[in-house]
Amino acid sequence: MATYVEIIRHEFPDIDSELFQYVTGVLDSSAADFESVDEIFEAIGDVLQEVSVSKNEDDVREICQKMFNTLKLTSNSSKSNVLLKAPIQLSKMTGHSDYKTEDAKGIWMMRRDLGTTVDAKKLEKAEARLKAKQEKRTEKSSQKTAGPLVLEEASASQASNKKESRLEASGKNKSYDIKIENFDVSYGDRSLLTGADLHLAYGRRYGLVGRNGLGKTTLLKMMSARSLRIPSHISILHVEQEVVGDETQALQSVLECDTVREGLLKAEKELTAKLNSGVSDGTESGRLTEIYAKLEEIEADKAPARASVILAGLGFSSKMQQQMTREFSGGWRMRLALARALFAKPDLLLLDEPTNMLDVRAILWLENYLQTWQSTILVVSHDRNFLNAVATDIVYLHSQRLETYRGDYENFVKTKEERLKNQQREYEAQQQYREHIQVFIDRFRYNANRASQVQSKLKLLEKLPELKPLEKELEVIIRFPDNFEKLSPPILQLTEVDFHYSTEHPIFINLSVSADQDSRICIVGENGAGKTTLLRILLGDLTPVQGIRHAHRNLKIGYFCQHHVDQLEMNVSSVELLALKFPGRPEEEYRHQLGGYGISGDLAVRPVASLSGGQKSRVAFAQMTMAHPNFYILDEPTNHLDMETIEALGNALQKFKGGVILVSHDERLIRMVCKELWVCGCGTVKRVDGGFDEYKDILQEQFRKEGFL
Repeated sequence: MATYVEIIRHEFPDIDSELFQYVTGVLDSSAADFESVDEIFEAIGDVLQEVSVSKNEDDVREICQKMFNTLKLTSNSSKSNVLLKAPIQLSKMTGHSDYKTEDAKGIWMMRRDLGTTVDAKKLEKAEARLKAKQEKRTEKSSQKTAGPLVLEEASASQASNKKESRLEASGKNKSYDIKIENFDVSYGDRSLLTGADLHLAYGRRYGLVGRNGLGKTTLLKMMSARSLRIPSHISILHVEQEVVGDETQALQSVLECDTVREGLLKAEKELTAKLNSGVSDGTESGRLTEIYAKLEEIEADKAPARASVILAGLGFSSKMQQQMTREFSGGWRMRLALARALFAKPDLLLLDEPTNMLDVRAILWLENYLQTWQSTILVVSHDRNFLNAVATDIVYLHSQRLETYRGDYENFVKTKEERLKNQQREYEAQQQYREHIQVFIDRFRYNANRASQVQSKLKLLEKLPELKPLEKELEVIIRFPDNFEKLSPPILQLTEVDFHYSTEHPIFINLSVSADQDSRICIVGENGAGKTTLLRILLGDLTPVQGIRHAHRNLKIGYFCQHHVDQLEMNVSSVELLALKFPGRPEEEYRHQLGGYGISGDLAVRPVASLSGGQKSRVAFAQMTMAHPNFYILDEPTNHLDMETIEALGNALQKFKGGVILVSHDERLIRMVCKELWVCGCGTVKRVDGGFDEYKDILQEQFRKEGFL
């Protein structure tokens, strides 16, 4: 293929040397920046049109297309780049060589000959456009490297209540019930809650549910920051951030949450040291006696055992409990934050998706533990089985308001459906009644004998309460494209595979597993058992130490990593994200792809960083399925998804004609998808014929043996 220099020489033989230097200088300096033929045309099109009167705009655009193809071919061939052995200093080169300064001039040094055949104003406009484009690119690049966007902040406001204020000021309010009335919550210029009420009775466990992006997490943050009025004597603990890693042991980190116990132990240590040193004022013995009495009253000696039980239930072995917090990964530090909250026993415990960082075993333990919780819990969760086990009430966030339902999640679904049916029936009955009255009014409006009756009917219409039609939430639909050919099995196989990161700790020994296009395999096991490692071996990202990985030559895997959402480019919109991953397609195609996962309208052009966790997951799904894989490997795909989307995901996987391997802790999704259950642990993978029920029975038996039940 001809170079752009040869194309210009051939197409514009009469171009003068100065303009030739200008055009080639533009193409040479900005070759990597041009993303389309339109950008090249904007930069040099006007100039080239002036050079030859025989060529119209379409002719010049076609020539620009040829040069664009050449530039792309050149930029993609990195082998053609020549590296200089040493830097060249132009000042010295021009000063100590036979080169004339004019010969070394580039676009930045050019002087324009007044006798040029090209319109100088047009040339200046072309230069200005190029300069503006380059500045815009530089600005966009600096934004991407400058760090995360500065996002809008959430805020809350609440109508004043003089009675509550007086009661709070007097110190007479001893109730641990929480009543937050007539409050608003917004995020930037978006209203999340308007005129909402929230009543939490002490000792009850509330599940907060609703679609992604409606403000559940924001509401918890406003409560924990006391931006909403909560009596000052009520202690609040919000499990939101992971524990900071330092030299503190895990067990000690949990014990330090009991500030009363820690303060008494510190005072005891100081007083004992004074007595032993002989420096005493005679009051130490009496004060020590008081401290011992208080320590006995709060059962301080039992605290280490209680903390150890909580840590063990959340998966920390005896050895791990003695490790320093800095040695744990982010997921384990989040578990440690949860352990600290459970140990501290606040009056109001706020949990945001606590099951996200837990395996099935730890989730079952947490369900059992929270069922005996004495104070109040408000938990955001999209795990319906967890809510069925834990929640005594459900708080439903929709249409910028909150509704409370008695009972667990299943009872909430039934009651809500019945309430919606009644609401629709009442609305339809009222509409019929209104129409009946309106017919009478229209018929006798101009009848003088019926004037009083018409007026009466009009007043009746005015007094009728205005019922609104039923607002149905949009159904979430997920589809995985499956227009591909059937592959002959086995399409993915591991044979006698050994794998380890270090020889002292083997992950898998003599492992043999296989999957085909009909497979619906769910993998479970404790955190650290090797589930993600197994997936990466199946993907081919990790090479077995011994054994063979076989994959069909036409196998095309779509992989959803459990940290996939965190790895998205946050400073661009969802449309721009797909354009970066799959360039060259029309914007409508990106929008259509995102719309299939509920990211449409304004959501598609907002920065990814401003989306909720569930919305980011949907963007990740849209990105994963854009390439039309014929096999999916999904690692914890339900984290952050709302229940409707999890349900839609399960239905999509059921209908998908390719193979599926799924790692999940979500019981609902496992039951919907699973045909084979693999339990990962002890250096191997075991198939459980009885499915998830048998696996739960195994775990419950372990709890009984370990004294958790």
